[in-house]
Amino acid sequence: MLKNIKLAFLTTGMVLSMAGSLAHAEVLTIGRGEDSTTFDPINSTQNADNWVFSNIFDPLIRIDKTGTRLIPGLAESWTISDDGKTYVLKIRDAAFSDGTQVTAEDAAFSLLRIRNDEKSLWADSYQVMDSVKAVDDKTLEIHLSAASVPFLSQLALPNASILPKQYFERVGEAVFAEKPIGSGAFMLTKWNRGESVVLAKNPYYWESGRVHLDGVTWLTIPDSNTRMLKIQAGEIDAAINVPFSRISSLQADSDLTVHLDPSTREDHLLINHEHAPLNDVRVRQALDYGINKQSIIDIVTFGYGTIANSYIPMGALYHNDLNLSRTYDPEKAKALLKQAGVHDLTLNYIVNAGDEVDEQIAILLQQQLAQIGVRANLTKVDPSQSWDMLVDGDYDISVMYWTNDILDPDQKTTFVLGNDANMNYMTRYNNPQVTKLVEQGRLETDPAKREVIYMELQKIAKEEVNWVDLYYSPYRNVTRKNITGFYQNPLGRFFLEDTEKK
Repeated sequence: MLKNIKLAFLTTGMVLSMAGSLAHAEVLTIGRGEDSTTFDPINSTQNADNWVFSNIFDPLIRIDKTGTRLIPGLAESWTISDDGKTYVLKIRDAAFSDGTQVTAEDAAFSLLRIRNDEKSLWADSYQVMDSVKAVDDKTLEIHLSAASVPFLSQLALPNASILPKQYFERVGEAVFAEKPIGSGAFMLTKWNRGESVVLAKNPYYWESGRVHLDGVTWLTIPDSNTRMLKIQAGEIDAAINVPFSRISSLQADSDLTVHLDPSTREDHLLINHEHAPLNDVRVRQALDYGINKQSIIDIVTFGYGTIANSYIPMGALYHNDLNLSRTYDPEKAKALLKQAGVHDLTLNYIVNAGDEVDEQIAILLQQQLAQIGVRANLTKVDPSQSWDMLVDGDYDISVMYWTNDILDPDQKTTFVLGNDANMNYMTRYNNPQVTKLVEQGRLETDPAKREVIYMELQKIAKEEVNWVDLYYSPYRNVTRKNITGFYQNPLGRFFLEDTEKK
């Protein structure tokens, strides 16, 4: 054990000494709006973290580039018992970035940790695991308390990636969260908080021949306009979350390639149900009626967006095309507020500073809500701070977005409606009937019956306004022309192992 730990630190030191020379190697620089918050997968739910986790860690099961099919990851094969309760997975010959072998014991440790650790933000989805054990170094056996259709998809969640048990237990979670070791295509060499995440190619990656880049540097550039200027000037190789207003002008730049990839992204207005009078469904319905979603599509998304009618995105399993979508009706909104006895309502609206789209929506919503007698005080904060404010409940409303991480709707449903550890995506929405339906949907094995459950969940969520659905949109990224193979699948994963810089 001590030998392995010593090797880990020696490897890290070697990589750090190489960091300076990486500037002359094939290093991809990507500008993004948010910094990472942690490198402990179970302690984050943010895309800014998950999309980097997929560079560093590997789960047992992967999702393919189309975002529609499960394929082998660290588990090269698996079998499921006839009753759907026992999963036996064979661990492939793979190593962590310190050279130590990935074992079934590492997999058991990681899955039990995401289920049991009090800090896990994903525990509810893994409570169905009754036991997890390593039969031998390369055989993992999982027994479920009941058959679960989404379980295999849950094994593909980036937050359920496999961690090295011995290294983690030796250094502890606090150190691991800043100096992780994984088995993915790249490894962390340096985290400059608020500035950059520096990755180097993992020499022990089990598909190392597939990786063309020597490294990847994720740069934190909160201001959308600054990111676009830097990509146009050739100061960075790629930038994500292109403002809708810049798409056409960037497309006209012969030095750039704009990527509009199919996504599962949904933007929505979060509502803090614990803050009266937002705990009154009539007030939440009034907010929904008081927002003109079509104006967001026309003015903010330049027609690239589509009005959202459900928390389950278009094209995803069990999306209800016919779900209610409240039309813009300020008079009905005012009537609902009157029924609720609410007047002169003032709301604290948290806005991600520097995000052009968020800021445009905020101004639009502020104007529209004023027409129904609701004053929205805009509080612009750094994106790295807004998340903590949501967790602490220090807000009334805030526009955020979600992208699916797995194929099955159970993950997002559990997260936003199931009353789990995340306080239903920080809305504090709580309906015991819905909580039971969420559990039933996870355990129901009949596809037709499952569909009925998810249709009902979408109907209730819309009726009670867990949040206000705003719009669906594609991923919007841009790269220099010399970058090839840059792709983000519908679930958000960047396939940087296939990216080249020519």
